[in-house]
Order: sequence, then structure tokens, then C-alpha cells
Amino acid sequence: MQGNTMIKLESVTKVYELGRGATVIAAKDVSLEIGAGEFVAIVGRSGSGKTTVLNLAAGLTRPTAGRVTLDGIDLWRLTDKEQSRLRNQKIGFVFQFPSLLPTLTVLENVILPTTFGPRESRAAARARAADLLERIGLSDKINVYPRQLSAGQQQRVVIARSLINKPELLLADEPTSNLDEKTEMEIVGLFRELHATLGVTVVLVTHTRQLVSAGMRAIEMAEGRVAAPQLAIGGVPENGSRPVEYAKNGLSATVAGQSELSY
Repeated sequence: MQGNTMIKLESVTKVYELGRGATVIAAKDVSLEIGAGEFVAIVGRSGSGKTTVLNLAAGLTRPTAGRVTLDGIDLWRLTDKEQSRLRNQKIGFVFQFPSLLPTLTVLENVILPTTFGPRESRAAARARAADLLERIGLSDKINVYPRQLSAGQQQRVVIARSLINKPELLLADEPTSNLDEKTEMEIVGLFRELHATLGVTVVLVTHTRQLVSAGMRAIEMAEGRVAAPQLAIGGVPENGSRPVEYAKNGLSATVAGQSELSY
């Protein structure tokens, strides 16, 4: 693969112990690579293992077997503190439910992750948060509270919050599943826009195949295993970069023309 590999899982298996000898194999012998600057959708039915793979990639779940690296770093050779620092600075998370703090304003919610990382001036954090809120179309909602927003607006705030520490990787777990169809497409469009303009790597977990569009690579999960990844119909991303070329086994890729991370 030309360029950097952002996420690499090598023969990864995750088994959950349920007690009394019962087990569940959530992921089985999973191998995949996601290049820096890619937009990848992990698609599958409920229970297919797609969220487990996302958690493994983020270092939130320890694999039972296999190796997980993030931007070349073996996650499970790090201490808990080192893992937390890496996640805070390199990864932005967007989950199914907004999880905004109701007592904080929109701006304060977006700024919150900066309090857990390296010290910076509050003015700089506020300015970056205001810029992100403008990017996502909520510059007029800076001083309101989450309860005053629609579900779609709340999810936009979560996306802004996930970007506040300038991550190189954005992980989104079913971020549109509780939204209506129109808002769902708007949120996916926002992810596409941020991917094209900021150059951030995006991994989106969804059970909705219809969300996979031109320029995105789909990795299908079924019964804890990975089916062959493929480039969505259309082929050319909106940012004008060249299509991604895949090897026949679907596990390697060449990514060209990625924009520079500039936010």
C-alpha cells in the first residue's frame, strides 16, 4: 500500500466469556487495512461484528488473538495512560447517541475534549470550536443547550466535538441509526464533506447499505468475519482524487491524491 496505513488488523479474533464455559466469538480471524485519508464504511447486520471491529481498531477492546496497529503503533504494547493519550489526540469518536452534556452549551460541549489533552489557551479552543460549528452549519447555535436542538443538530455538534483535537482518524458507530431518512443523508453528506476538505480518515459503521456512495470503500461483515472490501459504484470521490485500487483479495489498497490535513 502506498502512503501510510492508518488501521491494520492482523488475524484478529475477539471472544467474550459469558461464564459457565459459554463464549461468543464476536470477531474471527479478521485481517484488514485502512489507508490514511480513506473513507471506509463497515457494513453488516446487527451482530455481524462490525462494532467489535471498530472498538478493536480504536483500542477500546483487547483482542483475544492477533495484532492491532494504529498509524504503525501496536496498541496493546502501550500502557492504559498512553492509549488514552493516543485516542484523545489521534481519534475522534461519533457514537449512535449524541451523549452531549445537558448543562453545557453547544460551544462548551465541543470544547470539552480539549480539557483532557495538552494545555492550550481557552481562547484558541473557543476559536477552533466556533470554526467547526460554522463548518457544520450551526454557528447560530453556539450558546444554546442540547435540549434546544433537533436530533440531527445534536449529532452535528457531536461531529464537531469529535474534530476539536484535530484527529487524523474519525470513527463513527451507527451515527445515523436514530435519525429520519432525510437527516440521515444530511449527516452522511457532512461526513463526506469533512473527509474531502480536511483529509481526515473516516471509518463509518452502518447496517444501511444505501449510505455507501461514490468514493467510499465498503467492508462487509458477516458472522464476525470480513467479506471482500470493494469500491462503491461511481468510483471517483467528490474531492477529485483518483479512485482507490484494490488487490484481488480485498485486503490491500493504493490511495492517491489525498488532501492534506489542514484544520
